[in-house]
Amino acid sequence: MSRIIAGAAGGTPLVNVPGSLTRPTTDRVKEALFSRLDAFGIIAGSRVLDLYAGSGSLGVESGSRGAEAVDLVEFDAKASAVCQRNADLINGVVGRKAVTVHRSRVESFLERAGDGSSWDLVFLDPPYPLDEPALSAVLEKLSAHLAPSAVVVVERSSRSPEPGWPDGMERFAEKKYGETRLWFAEPSVSDASQEDLVIDEQGPHGS
Repeated sequence: MSRIIAGAAGGTPLVNVPGSLTRPTTDRVKEALFSRLDAFGIIAGSRVLDLYAGSGSLGVESGSRGAEAVDLVEFDAKASAVCQRNADLINGVVGRKAVTVHRSRVESFLERAGDGSSWDLVFLDPPYPLDEPALSAVLEKLSAHLAPSAVVVVERSSRSPEPGWPDGMERFAEKKYGETRLWFAEPSVSDASQEDLVIDEQGPHGS
């Protein structure tokens, strides 16, 4: 059973989606991922988007760690119901509606997002059968809704190729954990702004 690793609800068990419909991020990978995100200093006070949320474990972990607002997007009825139960758990602990569940296809959700909608941290853990062109199309839609210093985390099989990043987004790091590979990306920087930004394996930060 997965759990909240740290923050206000640290140690609390999460509800899992029954059956083999989803592929939950293991606690080992989640712990390593959030250790890196904590080093970036990007979670507290951020707007977080968890696409293909499954049980919502990545989004609710962010909520436990102080994210200002978390949107969980999941189309499957059973999975979205589990997302809601886990969201209710976090919202109860923090005493406000920090996590909101949207039962929607990812593409439709991004198309409906207004021009002013932007997120600081985005997780994508699409099902393995989603092919690379379809993933690239989602990333293209997402690129219009990223805050200037946003971080995008794509979780794929270690055997999958690197995602096709759209114009306006570029990879700055990747990490393999057994059968899982995490790709980290950020909004591209224009040539005029390049001298004002330092990008390394620890993530983006101002010089």
